Amino acid sequence: MSNFTIRPASIEDIPIIRGMAEVVFRETYAEILSPAQMEYMMDWMYSEDSLRRQIATPGKAFHIAYCGNIPVGYVSFEADGKTEDGRKRFHLQKLYVLPEYQRSGLGRQMFEYVKALLHGMNPDGCRIELNVNRDNRAVGFYEHIGLTRDRQGDFPIGNGFYMNDYIYVLDLS
Repeated sequence: MSNFTIRPASIEDIPIIRGMAEVVFRETYAEILSPAQMEYMMDWMYSEDSLRRQIATPGKAFHIAYCGNIPVGYVSFEADGKTEDGRKRFHLQKLYVLPEYQRSGLGRQMFEYVKALLHGMNPDGCRIELNVNRDNRAVGFYEHIGLTRDRQGDFPIGNGFYMNDYIYVLDLS
């Protein structure tokens, strides 16, 4: 297993994130999304303006993983209200690893990193939720690292497009 480090992203990291997304997001969804939806989602989530808002917005966090000085993955999450029993809820928005680093343990390390951050901020517990496209092969990864499928839905994202997702959850105590 390689030696990975993870650090918070800044506005200056936008080109790095966009470069990784051009590879990993496109490869992940090439056989799932139509070309039109792919372009819509790339602009929606990875345009310079979108990333600037994601990184700068309070309550959101964006982090980059490195192998040495090479960026190899990214993860983001945000505060997303409260659960029915009053605990804070966080939405894991992105967890992507470049193809050549998949199956290296980095995805798990990034998820453990997020769990540690959230536990540090919420020692009394919280919930992590994550939407995963129902046809995404990463479904098995998320189950393997301990998330549980809670429900599913079809969520409109604009321009007549939908995200057809499972929602996975993990309660931290």
